[in-house]
Amino acid sequence: MLRAGRATGRIRSQHILSVGVRHLFLIVLLIIMLYPLIWMLGASFEPSMEIFSNPGLLPRTWTLANYKTGWFPLQDLSFTRLFANSIIIASLAAAGNVCSCTMAAYAFARLQFRFRSILFAIMLLTIMLPYQVLIIPQYILYLNFGWLNTYFPLVIPRFLAVDSFFVFLMVQFIRGLPRELDEAAIMDGCGHRQVFTQIIVPLSAPAMATTAVFTFINSWNDFLGPLLYLTKSFMYTVPLGLNLFIDSSETSQWGPLFAMSVLSLVPILIIFMPFQRLLTEGIATTGIK
Repeated sequence: MLRAGRATGRIRSQHILSVGVRHLFLIVLLIIMLYPLIWMLGASFEPSMEIFSNPGLLPRTWTLANYKTGWFPLQDLSFTRLFANSIIIASLAAAGNVCSCTMAAYAFARLQFRFRSILFAIMLLTIMLPYQVLIIPQYILYLNFGWLNTYFPLVIPRFLAVDSFFVFLMVQFIRGLPRELDEAAIMDGCGHRQVFTQIIVPLSAPAMATTAVFTFINSWNDFLGPLLYLTKSFMYTVPLGLNLFIDSSETSQWGPLFAMSVLSLVPILIIFMPFQRLLTEGIATTGIK
């Protein structure tokens, strides 16, 4: 019994040591990942002339001038307008992606129609298509539509299920839902519309939340799209506003840039935190039957 007790104690010690090493490894990774954000936060409260001369995380001289100066990147343009533009575009894009991708996924996962497998395979192939290949054709198309200097190129495609990745994600999630629920609803006299709205949509909340949050973040951080289609400053988004602080020929305004970069993270955190549980559930259960 003494020998068994020693063996049990040795196993417990090894388990505790293993858990401790894993936690230490994760803490080190967390510090490495958060260091740039913490440094940027400290630099946003520091005069521009001292930012790169101070390697520490805490400023030597604290100031709010970067936030006051940065809020107006141009004389007639403030970040109030830029934040409003970005919120409108990102919100509409998220809503469009959720609606269109969920309907397309329901068709691929539940309906039977000709060439379904071929169309699904083609849709998956578009995931591997580089975005740069589509830039010129899309620009010509939107130019002919008269959509330049409007938000249509950044919003309308989201209502047409063009994001194949999110369609695939929703298809995998819907395939994991029991078909018996659909069959029971159809036996009760429900059509596909009722099955979709009353059964599939409520049960797909985790996957829909994942689609909405990641679409919002992608649209919020999108720089190339607004750069291509928006030339009027009052229509700029936050990434384009941040780019106004960078000047290749003169001194860049690093302090205001870091200050506004910190503020640009706030909406993403506000969106991400309430849906954290649904995001985890949606990613963890996608594809599990």
